[in-house]
Amino acid sequence: MNRIIEVKNITKSYGAFKAVDDISFTIEEGETVVFLGMSGCGKTTLLKMINRLIEPSSGEIYIRDRKIGEQPPEILRRNIGYVFQNNGLFPHYTVAGNIGIVPGLLGWDKKKTLERTIALMEKLHLPPDKYLSSYPHQLSGGQQQRIGLARALAAFPPVLLMDEPFGALDPITRASVKKDFRQLDELQRKTIILVTHDVQEAFELADRIFLLDKGRIVQAGTPGELLFQPASDFVTTFFEDQRFQLEAKLIAPTDYTSLIRAFTHFKNRSS
Repeated sequence: MNRIIEVKNITKSYGAFKAVDDISFTIEEGETVVFLGMSGCGKTTLLKMINRLIEPSSGEIYIRDRKIGEQPPEILRRNIGYVFQNNGLFPHYTVAGNIGIVPGLLGWDKKKTLERTIALMEKLHLPPDKYLSSYPHQLSGGQQQRIGLARALAAFPPVLLMDEPFGALDPITRASVKKDFRQLDELQRKTIILVTHDVQEAFELADRIFLLDKGRIVQAGTPGELLFQPASDFVTTFFEDQRFQLEAKLIAPTDYTSLIRAFTHFKNRSS
């Protein structure tokens, strides 16, 4: 694998308060990394610094070995897809207009843009003949979020940033959109950074999880590493309430010894 993102000693301060405190990490091409933590831990601030929606107080961020601070923000963002929690669609643009924004900025012709728009809508189970000329207010929340994802993917960005993309959806719609997300072939080749405070979601989607607290990464690793090899009491406690469900999710159905161990651990903690 090839490194695509490198973050070196990034800090974001607001007066004496450090929202992000001296964070460093690398992300490999094709990885799905989840920034996990409670509200206020710095995960969204960190995400926004990667595409310069927020400028760091100190440190450097590189994408493909190039400092992002040396690139005009509008040029940088054309190569980074961004999915917002509340979809961020332009209300006065049709579905086609919203999805085609970045291709238009890149100078694509109308035929190519329309073909790409239709292809993405079909993959996301939104019939183009029904929704292409619709406006965001005419769509359900799940449909709007699918359009937001299509817009982020339209120009084939190598990096996709997602800020609580399922957080505003009701549980049934959320499950449906996440299923489409996991099955979408477009995402199999993408480097994805996803922000969430939902532990189950992180374990479902992440290759690696960066667990944050008070602006710092307290542990980074696979879901299994964080659950079975916690680096601190904070990490252990963070997952404790959902440990049985998380262990069951990670353990193969035929691994009966581990399953019994997980159940015994849960039972002992509950008694």
